[in-house]
Amino acid sequence: MYTYDYPRPAVTADCVIVSEDAQGCRRLLLVRRAGEPFKGCWALPGGFMEMDETLEECARRELKEETGLETAERFEELRSFSAVDRDPRGRTITVAFLAVVPMAEVKGSDDAAEACWFALDELPQLAFDHQEIVRVALDRLSNE
Repeated sequence: MYTYDYPRPAVTADCVIVSEDAQGCRRLLLVRRAGEPFKGCWALPGGFMEMDETLEECARRELKEETGLETAERFEELRSFSAVDRDPRGRTITVAFLAVVPMAEVKGSDDAAEACWFALDELPQLAFDHQEIVRVALDRLSNE
């Protein structure tokens, strides 16, 4: 295995999953983190990319592992987020994906203690830089 002379960042994928309830209210899917950092805090479903998968495969895998949800066909790359201090575990770059899906039952599993739909006007404080990721995603949706 080749080793690099210089440090390399970790790569993650995060999922912004939006749905609409029976009353026409848009909702965002969040997970409560089971482990550190930000244990007990709400966050977007997501996680670290494996060496044998693409970013999209990573995002879909993490979403299914953490919530049981499989995404719709429209699952698009939103943007990368690379602030130096975005993850207290070390230098981590994330690529966020956006999907609008039908409302479905979700359940926290794997490293998510809980999964839940939140009304957009009742979002809790989010871990990492996920507030910014959600803002960018909602801006994209409002411009469609």
